[in-house]
Amino acid sequence: MNAEMIRQMLTPEAFAATAPFIALCAGILLMLLVEILPGTSSLRPLVFLGSLAAALGFGWTQSQGGETRVFAETYIANSITGWWTILFVAATLVAWLFGRRYYKDESAFEGEHDVLLLSSAAGMVLMAGARDLLVFFVGLELLSVPLYTLSGFRRSRRESVESALKYFVLGAFAAAIFLFGSALVYAGTGTLTLSKMGADALLQPITIAGAVLVAASLFFKVSVFPFHLWVPDVYQGAPSPVTTFMATGTKAAAFAFLLPMSLLLPKDATMVLALIAVVTMAIGNLGALVQTDLKRLLAYSGIAHAGTMLLAIAAQVSGGASASEATRAIVYYMAAYVFTAGGAFGLVTAMEGRTGRAVTIDSIKGLAQRSPLWAATFALFALSLGGIPATGGFLGKYLVFSTAVEADMIGWAIAGILMSVVALGYYLRLIVAMYMQESTSVETNLESRPWANAMAVACAAGVIILGVLPNLLLERLG
Repeated sequence: MNAEMIRQMLTPEAFAATAPFIALCAGILLMLLVEILPGTSSLRPLVFLGSLAAALGFGWTQSQGGETRVFAETYIANSITGWWTILFVAATLVAWLFGRRYYKDESAFEGEHDVLLLSSAAGMVLMAGARDLLVFFVGLELLSVPLYTLSGFRRSRRESVESALKYFVLGAFAAAIFLFGSALVYAGTGTLTLSKMGADALLQPITIAGAVLVAASLFFKVSVFPFHLWVPDVYQGAPSPVTTFMATGTKAAAFAFLLPMSLLLPKDATMVLALIAVVTMAIGNLGALVQTDLKRLLAYSGIAHAGTMLLAIAAQVSGGASASEATRAIVYYMAAYVFTAGGAFGLVTAMEGRTGRAVTIDSIKGLAQRSPLWAATFALFALSLGGIPATGGFLGKYLVFSTAVEADMIGWAIAGILMSVVALGYYLRLIVAMYMQESTSVETNLESRPWANAMAVACAAGVIILGVLPNLLLERLG
């Protein structure tokens, strides 16, 4: 690529399409400057929030506009990528605000923490707009490498360091699979850009093998069977704000690219994907039933939710459901999940930050008496995760299962619904502990966290609005 080609690519349309990514990168550079310039450390939160606000504004503008393909069709900006950007900003903000004053022992490194968090968010935006395997890989590494560091950010805790090591080793293995799969796809099609892959080339055995390997690496990021085993250990050991971020934003970014990439898979892969989805739901829900640590319980719950969304991917691959229908279902599901899981993990972060120890089911017994606000919002999050009507989680599951039914995958949809019923066993267990059992905890001053209180209410409002007024988002998704 020569200078003339680069100049032709750097058009106003290209800058507009990548504006959210540019805003986050500019925020990263400003954060680094704030760290090294004396007397400016107090500006760090303003710079962080300002870059997120700019990315949010650009994402909203994209969500209302048409489609733009730039950089030789390797990157796309449309209404869906705009909504993905909004979700990434929301996930980052939820994790950051819930994590305020969490790092007592590492307070001197909070600037590095925020820079790494913004870097991961920038990687997510790049992943969502990528329509080229190489561009996506750049975004994937921009997301993953900071997360490896963030997972071990509490260096004084052994479990945090172990979490980072496990995540790094398995993440590197998944990246290698992605690159090898991309090489096979290139060998079969002669290109890495999705829109330039011919229909005949996609049917070549070498291309199918490459697409399967690429999908497998994405399965690691979304944590579906058989690439789910890392999730409970990493989620439990990582700092809770980082866990909140991984559980919501990372999953959303991987699904944002899995949706267009899955079109490379043949229709014969439908049953395999559906089977993986149902097995993932079963493993996640049955695994959560026996957990006592809340982070591990929510980790297994996240595995089950990933399996649910994979069912919509299977419906798209089958051809029975259009790409727009599957995208609509998954974007709505992830919007509800960001508020629901983000709020649940966030409250665990707040409780862990005050007690200094792991939050278990015993820890939340009698929570309704000690902190009515936290108990009420946590109960709402549990009900939404379980798919109870009038919550965003219910509408998300309804859209996914409706997509599967429309694709004549009725049996798989019924299996998914039954797995959702099983999930109510451990979600209701949390509510029983908070409202019907006596406290065994010495912690009594839970209401002195204004940031946590405000974010819990904000996330609860998001869950209710998406459950009661779904058309506010559905009409804009098309």
